[in-house]
Amino acid sequence: MPGSYAYDNDAEVAIQQHACLSAMLDDFTRTRLSAVDSPAGAFRCLEVGAGAGSIARWLAGQGAAVVATDLKPGHLAPEPGIQVLAHDIVAEPVPDPPYDLIHARLLLIHLPEREQVLRKLAGALRPGGSLVVEDWHIHVEHLVVSAPTPADTALFERYQRILLGILDNDPTWATRVHAEMLACGLREVDTAIHSPVWPAGSPGALLVTVNLALFRDRLLAAGLTGDDLDHLGWLVRDPRSGLVIRGHFLYSTHGHAPGR
Repeated sequence: MPGSYAYDNDAEVAIQQHACLSAMLDDFTRTRLSAVDSPAGAFRCLEVGAGAGSIARWLAGQGAAVVATDLKPGHLAPEPGIQVLAHDIVAEPVPDPPYDLIHARLLLIHLPEREQVLRKLAGALRPGGSLVVEDWHIHVEHLVVSAPTPADTALFERYQRILLGILDNDPTWATRVHAEMLACGLREVDTAIHSPVWPAGSPGALLVTVNLALFRDRLLAAGLTGDDLDHLGWLVRDPRSGLVIRGHFLYSTHGHAPGR
C-alpha cells in the first residue's frame, strides 16, 4: 500500500484537505454511526484511515475506546480514549481484534485490494459488531449546478475527468459495497446516500483547491493550462464567481456480523 494512496499526509495541503472533508462529511457520518447499536460495557472501535481524527475524537467522546490508524498518523494525537497506530491495512493484520465497530471513510476506494480489505475488516468484528464503510460514487457528469458560463461548466467537468484518471481509483466501488458486505456474511446491511450541493467558497468547493495543488503538474501534463488551473481556483474560491457544484454521492453502508 505505501505509495498507492493518492493523498499523502505529509503534503502541505493535507491539513486543508482534512478540514474540508470534516466540514463536508462529519455530520452525516456521525448520524450514521449514532444509529449503530452499542453493547453494554466497553465499546471498542477501530477507525481505519483516520486522517486528522475528527471521527475518532467524536467516538471517544461517546465513551468508546478507539484505535485510530493511518499510514502516516502525523495529524493524529493520542487523547483519552484514543490509541494512535501507524498501520498498513493492506499488508498487516487488523490490530488487536475483535471490535464492536469498525469505520472506514474514503479509504477503500483508493485501494486496489479493497475487496480483500473489506473481508479482513468484516472478520475483525465481534459477533454482532458493526462495519461502516463510506466511499464516494464518482460520476463526473452533471456536477455543475450553476456556473458563470457554459465554458466554465465544460472546464470544471474536464478537470474532473482528468482528475479521475490521475487518481486511478474505482469510481463505482461504493455502489458495490452493499453486495460485498452480504458476500462477506454480514447481515442487516443497509446503505444511505449523501450528496450535498456546494457554492464557491464552501468546504466542498474548496476541496478542489487541494487537488489543484497536489496534482498541478499532472493536470498540466494531461492538457490543462496554467490559466485553466488559475481560473478553476478562482471559480471554487470566490463566492462572487457564482459556481455551485454537487458533491459526489457518498454511499454509507453498514452491516452486522452474525451473532446479534
